[in-house]
This record gives sequence, C-alpha cells and structure tokens, in this order.
Amino acid sequence: MAQWAVIIPADRWATERLFHHDTLTVAGLAGVQPAAGDRVLLVADEQAPQVVALGVVDGVPARRGAHGVPELAVTYTRRSFDEPVPAGELKLAEPVAEIDEEQYERFAARLNAGPDRQTWLVSLDLPIEAATPAEAVRQFWSYVLELGPAELPTFVSPSGDELAMQAFVLGEQANQDPEEDEDDD
Repeated sequence: MAQWAVIIPADRWATERLFHHDTLTVAGLAGVQPAAGDRVLLVADEQAPQVVALGVVDGVPARRGAHGVPELAVTYTRRSFDEPVPAGELKLAEPVAEIDEEQYERFAARLNAGPDRQTWLVSLDLPIEAATPAEAVRQFWSYVLELGPAELPTFVSPSGDELAMQAFVLGEQANQDPEEDEDDD
C-alpha cells in the first residue's frame, strides 16, 4: 500500500467546506496512479499548503476526465476542515504525489479527528410575502437557489443552547449585528 498527497483545487475546496460529501473526485496523473486502498493526505493549497483530511483511494477504476486525464476518487476517512494542519514542508510538484509512510503518519497523527458528534440546530430564516403557504415555500427555495451560501446567513446553535446561536456565511462565522458594525466605524 502506498501513500499519496493530493491537492484539492481551490474551487473544489470551497465546495468541500460548504457541503458534506463522502467522496472527492479530482484529476489524477497521466502516469503512475494510486491504487485502490492506498492512503491519501488531502491538501488544500490556499496561501500555504494545509492537510485538511485523510482518505483512501476508492476501489472504483479511474475514469477519464474531459481532458483525457484519469480522475481519482477518494473516500474521506477523517476530516479536519476547520482545523487544518500546516504542511509547508510538503513540496508537491504535481497535484497527486507519492509520499513516504513516515510523512503520511506524521501528518495523520497531527490531524485533529474533531470533537465527538453532537446535535446542532441549523436554520435559515427568510421573510417571504406570498398568498399561500405553498407559494411561500416555492419562493423560499427559489431564493435559496438564487442567493446561495455566499449571500444567505445560516444560523447554528448546539441543541438545547439556542442562546449560543452563531451566524455563518460561506462556512465562516459572520457577524450579523448591524449595531456592532456601526461601533467599528
């Protein structure tokens, strides 16, 4: 079994931070390819490389993408999107690069598995004028699709502690108190 580092392209990284997926498909290499069961460090290359998740190469054979390059399917085994591990010492010349077992283990040990799962209340409230409840629901989903996570704040709180509610936009905590914005000026 080999170990690999796979760079998640910036646009796909933004999507992965917003939506829960079980697998990630990225462009592979034209030459040597990871095999089913190989372990993978998933690296976001924003301003500096960061290990954001661990995965395993899916058993599905690589498919050819639009440009004839095989696509690599990776199943997540551990995510740490909110607390990535700096990986400046990973010098990756290719988007998919084989790494040694010692490197893999070192990053895997540092990658936070995260706290135990708990129940969260997540809401999106929109005031909508409509003639009927059904029309209001249709308009709600139209707004959600049109505006999306870049413009609509989502509110989240631990179940049972609604006073701890926080607003998030694009997966990042966002201040929604206009009075606090005025105080900053």
